[in-house]
Amino acid sequence: MIAKMQRTIKKDVTVYGVGLHTGVKSAITFRPAPIDSGVYFVRTDLGKDVNIPALVDFVDESEGIDSMRGTNLLKDEVKIYTVEHVLAAIAGLELDNIRIDLNAPEPPVGDGSALPYVEALMDAGFEEQDAPRQYLIIEDTIDFNDEERGTQIVALPLDGFRITTMVDYQNPALGSQHTGLFSIEDEFVTEFAPARTFCFLHEVEALYESGLIKGGTLDNAIVIIDKKLEQRDIDKARKMLNIKEDVFEGENGILNNRQLRFPNEPCRHKTLDLLGDMFLCGSYVKAQILSARPGHKSNIAFARLLRENLKKNEFTKKYQYTDKKGVIFDINAIQRILPHRYPFLLVDSIIELELEKKIVGTKAVTINEPYFQGHFPGHPIMPGVLVVEAMAQTGGILMLNELEDPQTKMVVFVGIDDVKFRKPVVPGDMLFFEITMINKRKRYVKMKGRAIVKGAVVAEAMMTAAIVDRETAEK
Repeated sequence: MIAKMQRTIKKDVTVYGVGLHTGVKSAITFRPAPIDSGVYFVRTDLGKDVNIPALVDFVDESEGIDSMRGTNLLKDEVKIYTVEHVLAAIAGLELDNIRIDLNAPEPPVGDGSALPYVEALMDAGFEEQDAPRQYLIIEDTIDFNDEERGTQIVALPLDGFRITTMVDYQNPALGSQHTGLFSIEDEFVTEFAPARTFCFLHEVEALYESGLIKGGTLDNAIVIIDKKLEQRDIDKARKMLNIKEDVFEGENGILNNRQLRFPNEPCRHKTLDLLGDMFLCGSYVKAQILSARPGHKSNIAFARLLRENLKKNEFTKKYQYTDKKGVIFDINAIQRILPHRYPFLLVDSIIELELEKKIVGTKAVTINEPYFQGHFPGHPIMPGVLVVEAMAQTGGILMLNELEDPQTKMVVFVGIDDVKFRKPVVPGDMLFFEITMINKRKRYVKMKGRAIVKGAVVAEAMMTAAIVDRETAEK
């Protein structure tokens, strides 16, 4: 299969309008960007440019995603509101490198869909760049499940990209809906980009009372009636949505009888939101995505899972040159990460890795270990201190994963507490080292380690370690 190349746009293009929540006039300018620069926002209205990468690492959850009805980015106390439609347009058009200048806290809402951005980007034209696009290839199922909200989003292995979405609003105007995006090249622009944002009337009231939707009108949102309209509701709706004409309940259950662009437009818009929020993982994805009742909170949680998977894959490929089933790092990869060598390299492989959370390593204990000659003659037992050292080395790999060049660093353990040895380790045992990160402060990490043989814990300890420069440590 021919690799797809990275793409940007050929020229600058600007969209003008008003922000949905802030009500502030704004201009968003899309600019070409170099290879591997990714997608990033630049606030240009603050006296100095503040760059905010379009990554889930910068999603602001401090005010509650659900209450905002949108995805917001935050960096160095600078916020950008409701970026999901902008990112959906970029993802749907399969663009890789874009600088997005914004002269206000929020992009213009347009008609409540991604179409205004799509049309502007298409007008700018696309330019192929001399570098292949990298994908997050889903090899094992990734599953997000929120039982309280009845939300589930699953990524299944697929050599391509598809999204299937199902929603059930228990409202006569909407009912149960489903939709599927099976070819992003053929369907996105015409079938999903035009799908507009929507909300129920009671949600409009809650958002308005929270000081939001200052730019909301019936021209940029579909408002669904979910209660009987009284005169006070009519008066409030006219004020909240800046409506000049009469306000009434449409025969289709939508305020002022606004017509849907598609019978399942709300479900298509949910798919649009999911596409934009998923883009925050930092890569295009090859997978079949199944989503039930998605929302921004679940989308962002799912994007975090994708980003963790992406970081893990990038870290793995950096040191593991050959694929081995069931092995993340073999002994060759471990030697590229850790400075230890014979006879003090005590980890044979890494078989499980959750970045910043957990790692599992193995060691096959054989009679050939040099320490068995003296510990003890005729009754060989692996020294407990070496079992703890092996746990520490495994934990060191977990700590070093975030560094660009771990070969220049060393993990130095500054404290080992609550050590317990429960069973002896003897030749023929297969040791599993399970290390869980407890907390992290800058360069210091506290971890819990367990050594396991045949399902039984043989040793455990709490370990505190620091990352230091290797040259400094050697001096």
